[in-house]
Amino acid sequence: MAEAKKTQVGTVIHYYGNASVAVVDLTKVLKVGDKISIVGENTDVQQTVESMQLEHTQIEKAKKGDSVGLKVDGRVGKNSKVFKV
Repeated sequence: MAEAKKTQVGTVIHYYGNASVAVVDLTKVLKVGDKISIVGENTDVQQTVESMQLEHTQIEKAKKGDSVGLKVDGRVGKNSKVFKV
């Protein structure tokens, strides 16, 4: 049985609980519509990227080195790893 290939695309550096938004430092390109997995000590969230912002502006695609805000479906912890699946 093959496991889905996961590629790390970034790391959570902050989480805003009131807005359910994670700030992620990207190490690879990420686009709206990508399927991601966020995994950490107390974190395991699977979702599709539906909303992404860079400096309070809605964007469709972000590049390596960007710090983006992602709307997330569950609570995520600082230093959680973000994978594209």
